[in-house]
Amino acid sequence: MAMKSTNQKAWFFVLPVVVLVAFNALIPLMTVVNYSVQETFGNNVFFFEGVKWFEDVLHSERFHASLLRQLSFTGIILVIEIPLGVAIALTMPQKGFWVSVCLVLMALPLLIPWNVVGAMWNIFALPDIGLLGRMINGIGIDYNFTQDPTAAWFTTILMDVWHWTSLVVLLAYAGLRSIPEAYYQAAKIDGAGSWAVFRHIQLPKMKRVLTIAILLRFMDSFMIYTEPFVLTGGGPGNATTFLSIDLVKIALGQFDLGPAAAMSLIYFLIVLLLCWVFYTLMMKDEDQ
Repeated sequence: MAMKSTNQKAWFFVLPVVVLVAFNALIPLMTVVNYSVQETFGNNVFFFEGVKWFEDVLHSERFHASLLRQLSFTGIILVIEIPLGVAIALTMPQKGFWVSVCLVLMALPLLIPWNVVGAMWNIFALPDIGLLGRMINGIGIDYNFTQDPTAAWFTTILMDVWHWTSLVVLLAYAGLRSIPEAYYQAAKIDGAGSWAVFRHIQLPKMKRVLTIAILLRFMDSFMIYTEPFVLTGGGPGNATTFLSIDLVKIALGQFDLGPAAAMSLIYFLIVLLLCWVFYTLMMKDEDQ
């Protein structure tokens, strides 16, 4: 019996994507790898250092402190934004004119550039002229995010919640709208309450979109740079100096290319590992 031949010409359609990914990701990555194992003193002269920079970064208290701040920020963001986004999606209308209105309102914060978000909240939260700052101080709470680390954290988290909860809302709403009406009718016949419907119908059916939401919000919050840099500059002191801000300070502020390259690769591997852990935990029962 003759073997059926396979047409391999379809790979030519994938070739532009492969070239684009190689140019935008692999080539810069190889440059970073090159710097991470070498030292330079200028004049384009390099000296091989092996894994010295990786050891320095991993044993650095500065890196540990930045990583702890980053993990704390990301954990707080996920704990707030995922439940809040699902709750808002559940309260949104299912049909009619107000569906479009709600979707547009939810999408508005996502359309604002990141640096503009930081600038807006910087002005909004200033204790002297900002609406938020004057309101909080007006009720008797001493609030100044430029001097108080707790206030700086509160403002940064509030800014991120305002900016990115909409993404979770839109994903959760799409998951809810994809649930067939027959499930709700069966639940109504069985006399299931709102909590039972949410637990046994809505939440399981939103599992895939919530996995995407958690992964996107984890990656975005773990690599956040522009908004907190514009808002607080990493201060007061180092209170909001997350990994990304610390990395830029080392690379551009101190021009220590070797340690910065090693730190960026460790940063990349941490994000990759934690994303894999999140995805594995969320999808482990999917095939059952």
